[in-house]
Formats: sequence, structure tokens, C-alpha cells
Amino acid sequence: MQLKKQKKNVKAKQQRNIVKGFQVIEDECIWSKAGMVQARLCDNVYDCRTCPFDIAMKKTFNADSKKPRSGWANNVKDIYSWTNIPCRHALTGRVTAAKVCTNNYECNHCAYDQMLDDEDMAFFEEKAACVKSSGYLLAEEYYYHKGHTWARFEHGGRIKVGFDDFMVKLFGSPSNITLPNLGAKLKKNQVGLTFSRSENEAAASSPVTGTVLAINNRVQEHPEIVHEDPYNEGWLFIVEPRMPKLNTRGLFYGKDSLEWTDRESQKLLRMLGPEYQNLAAAGGDPVDDIYASFPEIGWDRLAKTFLGSANK
Repeated sequence: MQLKKQKKNVKAKQQRNIVKGFQVIEDECIWSKAGMVQARLCDNVYDCRTCPFDIAMKKTFNADSKKPRSGWANNVKDIYSWTNIPCRHALTGRVTAAKVCTNNYECNHCAYDQMLDDEDMAFFEEKAACVKSSGYLLAEEYYYHKGHTWARFEHGGRIKVGFDDFMVKLFGSPSNITLPNLGAKLKKNQVGLTFSRSENEAAASSPVTGTVLAINNRVQEHPEIVHEDPYNEGWLFIVEPRMPKLNTRGLFYGKDSLEWTDRESQKLLRMLGPEYQNLAAAGGDPVDDIYASFPEIGWDRLAKTFLGSANK
């Protein structure tokens, strides 16, 4: 009984350490698919470049060779019936077609690999499904930072960042958003961007550490998009993280994000007073623009309480 409980705890720990990717439906490690190791799940959203397991395996297979080679690539040729060189993206489920590799698994020089990355950057995916907590929308398969920014892990490890629904309802539609520059090095829990409304300005924390690869120029030209559609068209920027798994630490996901949002809602209700608390208890929807509806609370207080930042 004790051994069974220990195995269950180990499996639960492994599941917690797996990075949950947005619409990444495959989860078997490429080395496992190639038959090089026993059943193993990918825990790094197929970001092989920063995966410690992949790096260790490559070192093992390349140890006796002067020219680097991919051990799984050599082995996979013998176990797939439709081709002896299946594309890595077909193996990981990123594409459904029986795609053949024409570049000897040198993905960094592959035009098809670059095209898939470009498509990801152009956001050709379905909109996120949402659930509610205390009346606030939360997109499923997103991670949430305590400063009310979200992080969405894409296939290959890139991370898209934006504001959550609680944030945009709290401050209303911004008049200006200042995003980080391309190539900027952001650090988790430190200022990642600023936004303003009239004469008021506040800083929002970056939910992850990494280098900025792309920014959403549309939200700089039309900041109202963030308020209208925070989880899809209102995304802010994309980051190449140093390591996806490390970036998930301290972020809320799934059930934890729902419970955290409920706690934040209760905190806000206490600030608004008994009258609004009674309205919420009766099932009323959250106010769409807290700052404009309750100006007596003050911009600074809202920023310090929910963003952990002061008016700038």
C-alpha cells in the first residue's frame, strides 16, 4: 500500500512539472517515439533546444562521433512505415500530414520549420475557450501571474503574454500601452510594460523571463482592443524564454487560477463596500470599468493592490 502511494505521488509530481502548451495535443517525447527510451512524456512543450533530457541524450549519442548527429533521428527511420524519415513536426503532432523530412533533421536550416514558426507568430489558431470565476473570464490552457498578466505556452516553447479579464475590467479601456522593444530582456515579476488612462499610468509585471520576439502593434495603435478581447486579439508580446519549465513556477493554472481569481474578486468586493458585495452575492456581473465607476478608490490604490506596482 505504501509503495503504491509513493508511485502515485511521483506520478502526480511529474504531471505538475509538465508545461501545459496551448492546443499542443501530442505529449510523447520524440526520443520515446523513436524507440530510444521507454515511454516518456514531453514536459517542455517540444522546446528541444532547452530541454535538459534532450541535451543529455544528444551528448550520449554524439560522444563517439566527430560529427554531431541525432540519435533519435537515426533510429526513427526504422520504425515508421510510411517513410524512413518522418518530419519532426509530424512526430510531435504539430502537423497532421505524413510529412517527410528533406533536410536530414537540421530544423534550424529548414524552410518548412520556419514557415510553421511564422504561422504561429501570425496566430492562425482557434480562439481560446473561456470559463468564469466570480464573473471574470479566464482562458483555458493559459497560465496566470499574480499581477494579472497571462502566459500562453506555444508549441516549441514560445510564450505569448497579455492582460487577464480581471485587469481590463479593473482599469477599463487604456488610452495608451507602451510595450517592450524587440530584443528586450524581460525578467519575471519585474516591469514588462506600462499602460495609461488620461493622466494616470501604471506598470504591469512580466509573467515570464525571456527575450521579446514580437509585439502586437495593433494594441499600441488601438489600445481598446485589450479591453474588448484580452485573450485573443488583445495579446501584447511574444517571448522566447530561457527555459519554459522554470517559467511556470509561481504561476496559476487550471483550478488554481479559478480559485485565485475568486480570492482577488473577494478582495475587490471588500474595497467596494457592503452594497456592491450584496449585488455580487445576488449573482450580478462584475462592473466593466471599476476605476470609472468608483473613482474614489483611486488609481494608485488599485495598482498597488492588484498589480503590485505604484502609479508612475
